[in-house]
Amino acid sequence: MNMPWYGELPERWETHRLKFNYKEVDYRSQTGDEEMLSVSHITGVTPRSQKNVTMFMAESNIGLKICKPDDIVVNTMWAWMAALGVSAYDGIVSPSYGVYRPLKDLYNPKYLNLLLRTEGYRAEYMRRSTGIRSSRLRLYPDQFLDIQFIVPPREEQDQIVRYLDWKVSQINKLINAKRRQIGLLQEHKQAIVNGAVTRSGDGCTKDKVTRVFRVIGSGTTPTNGNQKYFENGTIPWINSSDLKSKELFDTAHRVNQIAIDSFSALKIFENNSIVIAMYGASIGNMSIARISYCCNQACCCLADIYDKMLLEYAYLAFCCCKDSWVESSKGGGQPNISQEIIRQTWLPLPPLDEQYKIVAFLDEQYERVDKIVGKLNEEISLLAEYRTSLISDVVTGKLDVRGVIVPEYGIIEVVADNEPLENSDK
Repeated sequence: MNMPWYGELPERWETHRLKFNYKEVDYRSQTGDEEMLSVSHITGVTPRSQKNVTMFMAESNIGLKICKPDDIVVNTMWAWMAALGVSAYDGIVSPSYGVYRPLKDLYNPKYLNLLLRTEGYRAEYMRRSTGIRSSRLRLYPDQFLDIQFIVPPREEQDQIVRYLDWKVSQINKLINAKRRQIGLLQEHKQAIVNGAVTRSGDGCTKDKVTRVFRVIGSGTTPTNGNQKYFENGTIPWINSSDLKSKELFDTAHRVNQIAIDSFSALKIFENNSIVIAMYGASIGNMSIARISYCCNQACCCLADIYDKMLLEYAYLAFCCCKDSWVESSKGGGQPNISQEIIRQTWLPLPPLDEQYKIVAFLDEQYERVDKIVGKLNEEISLLAEYRTSLISDVVTGKLDVRGVIVPEYGIIEVVADNEPLENSDK
């Protein structure tokens, strides 16, 4: 048997159009109390509480679609990026998503979840999606249900799941070890920064943040993520997931002038300013923005610095504040640094010539550590690519694992990293 996007399949395997095994369902929440689920090309279907989501949040969850365990949930707008999966949860999802319920006990849900997200099927979703540009592509139910899906014998699906749980856990263990190395290196780098910035020197004083920066503010998210505010956008729009390195030169999202004109809270900040994540999974992360930009409500922006402090030194001084900020933000619901905590922070203020020396010294230290971190990240990328390739080869029958004896093993997930902001939920 031959599949156009996977080639020859094992003779014992079948293919069925999805419509013979699944049906679209549309049940709505009456209370909005069910657990909110997210659908991402990164992690599939997961509780939103586990995600770093700071945009496109609905005011009420009443009327959202209900999904059950074993349902396929498709992010209609981002299916072309494989933003779909098999739910393991009772919950609710965006009303714009497709929810498909099994008619037969044909699949091991874990096997199907892996199959749905392979590259060959992602390309087929894109081919069947309609729209004038990628931001407008939609995979509608009639097209999704018409796709031919691989159906191995159930016992072989079960063996595939056992084998991949074992092998993927081995790969994840290696990735986690390298991430721990990166974490230790980052801690070492921060210790060097703390030692250099906080040491007392001749003429060192302190000053409050409000007397170091002339402009301190934030931004907002255009209503419900309406695409009209993002189409043909040219203005960088920073959210906390963009704050991954010392300097920021580009953003994942851009808004247009319509958004700027429509939302008074959406202000443009000049380049060479500091942006700090106030809450979410990226809380306390910060970057020097080397571009003019606007931002969402989860970011605090500090611009137009006075001549008494170097911008690069201010960034380093803020890095020393992160732990105390995060600690002071605890005690409520979601930890939130808040603009007021940042405004009330006092920064060490040595003479300018001392600031130049500290910045130069730490730039050298950063470069040394960052080279090692870069190599480790490359190794993690190669392992992740191998994992993806292995999953695809096994679930499509290119690698026969029926005779493999799987030893006792424990499931190892990849240690949570600051995942990029998921695809638009609303």
